[in-house]
Amino acid sequence: MAGIEINPLSRSPAIRAMLSDLLIEAVANGGSVSFMDPLPPEAANKFWDNALDAAARGDRIVLGAFDGDLLVGTLTLVLDLAQNQPHRAELVMMITRISHRGRGVATALLQRAEQMALARGRTLLVLDTASDGGAAPLYESVGFKLAGEIPDYAFKPQGGLTGTKFYWKQLTAPAAA
Repeated sequence: MAGIEINPLSRSPAIRAMLSDLLIEAVANGGSVSFMDPLPPEAANKFWDNALDAAARGDRIVLGAFDGDLLVGTLTLVLDLAQNQPHRAELVMMITRISHRGRGVATALLQRAEQMALARGRTLLVLDTASDGGAAPLYESVGFKLAGEIPDYAFKPQGGLTGTKFYWKQLTAPAAA
């Protein structure tokens, strides 16, 4: 995507603050990303501190999409899974800033996450999304397959239950030129 730069993030006060602001915005606007509205800044900060610490250990990769100096999206590739699943990774915390939705940010984040997963020997990606207002059409458009849906799986940020759809995608390395 033109003008958007995607890179792994490391812990710093500025990065944590940008991630927390992005998370708070998403939750306030109905994003089903494991938190309830209103999301206190302290809770968002604690979440991202833990996520960035895990990234520093190599247990996950927190990607950031930047439009200039503005963080406009994030996606986390979780690598620290059970011992019998070294071929698999999980995608979590897909968030795109409201002002940048529909511009290809999420697709670019997913493509970069796939490249990074393959580079680490991961050939199967899994993720979940809310049944109501989730990103199912996006995931299906980039090749994820629906594994199933569980009704009343989680609360929406402003209350009320929603189901969750579970997706998977088999990755293959690009053919050598």
